[in-house]
Amino acid sequence: MKKLLYAMALSFAIYGCKTTQTNFEDQPVIASLDLVNVQDDKVQVTVDPERFTTEQTIFYIPKTVPGTYSVSDYGKYAEDIKAYDYDGNELEVVKLSDNSWSISNAGNLDKVTYWVNDTFDVQGEGGIYSMAGTNILEGENFLLNLHGFVGYFENMTEEEYRLEIKRPSDLIAGSALNVATTHTAEDGSFKTDIYNLDRYFEVTDNPIMYAEPDTVSFDVQGMEVLLNVYSPNNKFSAQELKPAVERMVRAQKDFLGEIDQTSKYAILLYLSATPGQDDAGNFGALEHHTSTVVVMPETMEQSDLEQSLTDIISHEFFHIITPLSIHSEEVHFFDFNDPKMSQHLWLYEGVTEYFANLFQVNQDLIDNQEFYERMHDKIKVSQRFDDTVPFTVMSANILEDEYKDSYYNVYQKGALIGMALDIRLRELSNGNMGLLDLMKKLTEKYGKDRPFQDDQLISDIVELTYPEIQEFFDKYVTGETPIPYNEFFQKTGLEMRKGEVSVGYFIKDQATPYITLNEQGSILIRDDAELNSFHTQLGLETGDVIKSINGQKYNAQNVYDLITASQNWKEGEEITATVMREGEEITLESEVVEPTATGMKLSEVPNADSEQIELRYSWLKS
Repeated sequence: MKKLLYAMALSFAIYGCKTTQTNFEDQPVIASLDLVNVQDDKVQVTVDPERFTTEQTIFYIPKTVPGTYSVSDYGKYAEDIKAYDYDGNELEVVKLSDNSWSISNAGNLDKVTYWVNDTFDVQGEGGIYSMAGTNILEGENFLLNLHGFVGYFENMTEEEYRLEIKRPSDLIAGSALNVATTHTAEDGSFKTDIYNLDRYFEVTDNPIMYAEPDTVSFDVQGMEVLLNVYSPNNKFSAQELKPAVERMVRAQKDFLGEIDQTSKYAILLYLSATPGQDDAGNFGALEHHTSTVVVMPETMEQSDLEQSLTDIISHEFFHIITPLSIHSEEVHFFDFNDPKMSQHLWLYEGVTEYFANLFQVNQDLIDNQEFYERMHDKIKVSQRFDDTVPFTVMSANILEDEYKDSYYNVYQKGALIGMALDIRLRELSNGNMGLLDLMKKLTEKYGKDRPFQDDQLISDIVELTYPEIQEFFDKYVTGETPIPYNEFFQKTGLEMRKGEVSVGYFIKDQATPYITLNEQGSILIRDDAELNSFHTQLGLETGDVIKSINGQKYNAQNVYDLITASQNWKEGEEITATVMREGEEITLESEVVEPTATGMKLSEVPNADSEQIELRYSWLKS
């Protein structure tokens, strides 16, 4: 009731200038974004706190945010930061760092205002992942990862927030948030949406994408799923993508069973028209409690986009288990400007990535062999990193220079830790308990509002499972012993055998590309590459410099376009390539064939015994 009263009290003045501070003692922090009066591709933000009792305060914009495990420095995108007292006079503001500003005479502080640039327009996006970034396209699209817009005051992150967003009338919000109320201007030219949030974390945890309406919804076992799509060239629509997304979410819900109690989930899909050219240039998704932001190239074919969405969104959706429902105090009370990282990235990202693959074979979205190949690829990539570094040490120090480049291994070895732990639990329980069962137990013990102590988790897991699991963690997670994957596979009747494996046209697997770039920025076939069947059929040789394929010129600037184009090639199609070989330009012509190569393949043992087969079945299908 209280929050509704605040909204009603403000409604008469929301479209004019802010005048005086409300006298309510428990006024929430009011954060206002103006998406109507955009200037120089910037949005003005106002943050109005309750009255301070101190003479000085610090205003922050996040340095890093949960789920990214990297330093982003969002404060660099804010400019012209000003503080005002209740009479409209400016107060002194002193910049302390890229993300913090000291404000004197805080007892008279009424509000802070500033302008925010978006990250998509910045060269290289400032090192910020696109899915954690921001977009300002006046009158058309506003991707509001709110940690890039809304700041917070010292010691006030647990205060209630009221979010007020003034937006063009023809743009609607894609979000899992419910609008408390919407006010419409007298001339109908704009509207203001008001959202009520319990604390600052909820502000950062609820992205919003404003765009022209392109949304669908569907119900999955009592959970409302929203799909909002922004496709600048209208190549894709929410309605077209709905069947694939719905099929995937239904399979996930069937896999999870009663562990998930989420009632509403939003998928915000932003499609980049010109990747890296004043638009989002890297792709993936960022999880939140009840939503995910997905960024992908609009140039993809629908079948490829749907498969990518299955892999990416499924990973993010499984984050509703961990870290969103099972997490440490470091995650729950996240410090946006001086974060203390948890030891358990193997759980937050690794187990999530493992489940994103396991559910697909469990629900028959992929076959067993595809799952084996995915796990084998992760082994090959993970072995490029130091396999003796304790995973807990790397996790706790992931923001440090020594370890930050190992973050990609979280999705490789982290997932493999989940796989090995799953197999070990199945073995100890005669197939009756797996990793998902453990997650259910941990969810019951903790939950989203009860974080665990970081150094207590492993002993809790041992208590909930078997004494032998302590040895597993001592060796492979907190210890320096590499995981003996073949031993775990042998338990399930799998083995590594040499044979023909499917590969990409220009990338063999995650660890081995066939192409590289020379000093001139040209694309060439690596000298040490073992050519695949497509290369042989076309007549490519190691050292060839690729000039064009099917009339399209390629170089370092559009090498990604070559990879994307190859994903759309069909067997039997005619293909023409122009290459430079030993200083001579040569034209090669052939039909497209499926690329395969000789390699080690994780396969089922033909004469596996009943115990191995039963363990494999419980692992993949239970």
